[in-house]
Order: sequence, then structure tokens, then C-alpha cells
Amino acid sequence: MKIEPYINFSGNCREAVAYYAEVFGTEKAKIMTYGEMPPDPNYPMTDEVKDLVANTELVIKDNVIMFSDTAPGMPFTQGNNITILIISDDMDEIKTIYNKLKEGGSVEMELQETFWTKAYGSFTDKFGIGWQVSHDSGDMNS
Repeated sequence: MKIEPYINFSGNCREAVAYYAEVFGTEKAKIMTYGEMPPDPNYPMTDEVKDLVANTELVIKDNVIMFSDTAPGMPFTQGNNITILIISDDMDEIKTIYNKLKEGGSVEMELQETFWTKAYGSFTDKFGIGWQVSHDSGDMNS
């Protein structure tokens, strides 16, 4: 299991990641944009949204930090824009952690299959801490 911080930005993720890469002397980040995601008729994207960062990461001294711009329509609060991401190749572990941590909290996205993984969910626990859980089938970059 890996535990990584996940930082959201309000439209300036690409700039922030380039800055952090320079500061920490890392490789330039590979960026996936919202425009590269499969289209969803419930959430049509403008050209501006298509260029926003959906996901990227930097490896800083063997530590992975993940980044994205806030998804269109999702709230952004400066200071509350960091979550903890748990990645595991053990599906039972993902389900157990998700079900335990979501108790008494609020779920943003139920644990479900997505285009990038067999299981992903996001929620805030009863203490106000944001979490994401994701199954790693070996196809993920991190």
C-alpha cells in the first residue's frame, strides 16, 4: 500500500507543478488533461476546461505527490485542497479502508470502477479529512 498527498488547484495546477519541479529538481511532469478523459454527456466541457490538469504527479526524493485542478463544478476552498490518497493492489484492503473511513463522514464519489482503475472512491471522514482510495492493478504510473 502507498499513501500519497493529493493537492487540488483552482485552474493553476500546471503552473504550480512546473514551479515545484524546478524547485525540487525533478523531471517535468506528465500531465493528463480533462480533455483527454472519456466524454460524459452529463458534464459537457468547454475548451477552457479541457486544458485543465486532471492528474499529474511529481517524484521528489522517492516521495510521490499527486496534483490536479479541481474538477468542473466541484467546490474549491484554499487551505482545504489537500487529500490523502491510498493506493493498493489489494482490492479487499481498498474496500475495507473505504468502508471504515467513510463511516460518519460524507462521500463525494462512491467506490466504483472508473476508466483508470477497477475501484476508486473519495470522501471526507468524520474528522473533516479528505481521502481518496484507488486500486492499483499495475497499470497506474504510481
